[in-house]
Amino acid sequence: MLNSDNHSENQDAEVVETWQRFVQGLLGVLALVGALMMAHYYAPKQAVDADLARQVHELSRQVENLQNQQSLSTAAVDDARDSVAYIYGIYHVSSKVPSQNFRARVGGTGFVVGPGLLATNRHVAEPWYGDREAAVALRHGASAVLEKLVAYFPGSPLPVELRPAVLAKQGDLAVLKIAETPFTQKLRPLALAPAQPRVGDAVSVLAYPMGVTGMVAKSPAAVYERLSSHADDGNTAGELAALSLIRPSATFGHIGDVTDGKLIYDAPTARGGSGGPVLNRRGEVVGINAAYIDGFSGGTLGISASELVPLLEAAKRSAAQQ
Repeated sequence: MLNSDNHSENQDAEVVETWQRFVQGLLGVLALVGALMMAHYYAPKQAVDADLARQVHELSRQVENLQNQQSLSTAAVDDARDSVAYIYGIYHVSSKVPSQNFRARVGGTGFVVGPGLLATNRHVAEPWYGDREAAVALRHGASAVLEKLVAYFPGSPLPVELRPAVLAKQGDLAVLKIAETPFTQKLRPLALAPAQPRVGDAVSVLAYPMGVTGMVAKSPAAVYERLSSHADDGNTAGELAALSLIRPSATFGHIGDVTDGKLIYDAPTARGGSGGPVLNRRGEVVGINAAYIDGFSGGTLGISASELVPLLEAAKRSAAQQ
């Protein structure tokens, strides 16, 4: 029995010793696995954290740049408004055929492009241009006469007389001469962009959509109640000017296409917006608002500012010779 007990004790000791070695080995393996896991997870986590920190920093910088760009864009558009005028005119077509005689008003937008010079569409400066009814009468010997053409600028209670300087032989552009007054001498010309815009570029249009009607609609309630029933004419425009309510509206969009001499964009416009400047983010003129396609929100049409350059140069040469 004694031997048997000693053998059992020896076996038990061996089992305990074996178990201890197993546990130590297992702990060693677990320690090694833990170390590997630490190396695998903690070191990369630090790298990931550093990478995330760099990404956050870069995104913050981009957001700040976008905010700065938006701020500059807003300031550029607001600064340009004082150089954008509402154009009002009256013309008549006289013919030997009584049914072809008529007298009409014209409203549009123009902007200062040089000392004493205003750019707009030809169909604003010469209202019978592109008018089918007038074209028929003129082909049959009728004559067209511009009775009145004036510009109302923000900040001025009085209109400024305009007269044609240069009309495009082809294309819907014109440069007008602004009567020189102490007020007009202070007007700031808008700079033309040195390059064509690209598809997707953000743009804004400054104009007078719906003319006098549009300006009355956005006037204070008391003024609206008094003027809403008035005719859309020079007298109402004069009242708005006297109240310092001649201000162009700004619409925003993006360039949808650029073709030979034309721009297509989705900044909305309406009648009265013809001749308004199309501005890029820096407040430079990339185009001249010209028309829109009914029923298509992305179908606003403008003429590239590069088409205006030869007219502007001709107008400056003509002014220098006078």
